[in-house]
Amino acid sequence: MSKSETEMMLDGYGLTTAEMYYRMPDFQRVLNSFVWQDYDLAPDYPKLFAFIDFWKAKLDGPLHSVRFTHRKMITPGEWRSVVGEFRVH
Repeated sequence: MSKSETEMMLDGYGLTTAEMYYRMPDFQRVLNSFVWQDYDLAPDYPKLFAFIDFWKAKLDGPLHSVRFTHRKMITPGEWRSVVGEFRVH
């Protein structure tokens, strides 16, 4: 069973976004871009590097460059349980 996004964020995962530039197999002078997003662990980024390895092994368009950013959405210290709720009319 996979974890929910909230459970992943509490375990230290953050949203990683990568923009990959690659060359067309038949038109080597043409650069295209591809955007990839997933929850990943910094600083090792195992999911991102697994995707890059997949790209190199299975896809024909050679990578030109990869730019990525990582953002932790919440940290365990920011999470708190709500015991009650007050409504003001």
